[in-house]
Amino acid sequence: MSALQLRLVLETADLDAALAFYRDALGLPELESYEGEGGARVAILGIPTATIELANAAQVAMIDEVEVGRAVAHPFPLRVRVAFEVQDAAATTTTLVDAGAVPVAPPTRTPWNSLNARIEGPDGLQLTAFQELGPPSE
Repeated sequence: MSALQLRLVLETADLDAALAFYRDALGLPELESYEGEGGARVAILGIPTATIELANAAQVAMIDEVEVGRAVAHPFPLRVRVAFEVQDAAATTTTLVDAGAVPVAPPTRTPWNSLNARIEGPDGLQLTAFQELGPPSE
């Protein structure tokens, strides 16, 4: 038995603002949306591929140091950061900040040769926009 789909469910206080951010600014296509009783609403946005990155506390601290220069990951119990691979990390970061994200750290070249920028999106979720720059240099 194997999983067929990953859905990361983000509860948001302002669905319209979240749609403007993830769908309109980040460019994730809206696949489905539904409304229910009592004002219930959901939108399902697509992405071509997804992975689950499992990291221990030391790795999370190292990523914070590389991307931001200090520890910024939210403490337990909120231990989620969403990373999106993009074609241009700097341009995407500008677009997302213009759409309401809070910059945490500018695009930074990592030891694994990607350009990573950290921002905080709607409702405080930390996001990394990363651009692969090629094989790591030796």
